Amino acid sequence: MRAILIFAAIAAAVSVLYKWRYRLINTILAISFLRRMVIAITMNMPEIKEKVLSSFFKKPAGSNN
Repeated sequence: MRAILIFAAIAAAVSVLYKWRYRLINTILAISFLRRMVIAITMNMPEIKEKVLSSFFKKPAGSNN
């Protein structure tokens, strides 16, 4: 019986976190220290860094240079 209650509580918590995931992310990233920490961690990941930087420095389609 106790295992069922624990499982139900975990399932409910996961459901609430999933439902409010964007609100939670915005709340966390509103704190400047946490935002800087998240950016520093993600920019240390080569796959993410490559995608972000390549999109910033992409040449326009009509450019001849």
